[in-house]
Amino acid sequence: MEQVGNFKIIGIETETTNENGKSAEDIGKLWEQFYSENIPSKILNKKSDEVYSIYTDYETDYKGKYKTIIGQKVDSLDKIPNRLIGREFKGGKYQKFIAKGEMPNAVMEKWQEIWKKDKELNRKYTADFEIYGKKSQNGKNSEVEIYIATE
Repeated sequence: MEQVGNFKIIGIETETTNENGKSAEDIGKLWEQFYSENIPSKILNKKSDEVYSIYTDYETDYKGKYKTIIGQKVDSLDKIPNRLIGREFKGGKYQKFIAKGEMPNAVMEKWQEIWKKDKELNRKYTADFEIYGKKSQNGKNSEVEIYIATE
């Protein structure tokens, strides 16, 4: 268990669902937009170059609708660029997982594992997130941290 503090994010978002592979398509398009529109260059007050993929505003659990935000951690939400969104997230207790291998497959496989353990993890369904840091671009040696909010 890890304690995560409150944090602020600026980025882009979409609403999706895990039904019928829709999330893979929608989130893939969101990543494409993030890089094709060079969103990182528009985000001011960045705390680091790490990219966060956040899953929040869950309708029910992982089977219902939810929002995905791809963005970066910032010091303040005072200046949110046009067409981007800013959100603050409450910290709390999180279970940390590490997806290792080729991306995005390694992340998708790790999520399959997490969903199988859904009940025993005692998930809160507030905001779960992935952190794409320096180790996330190493081909089959890539690593991405996944944090799941728990009770």
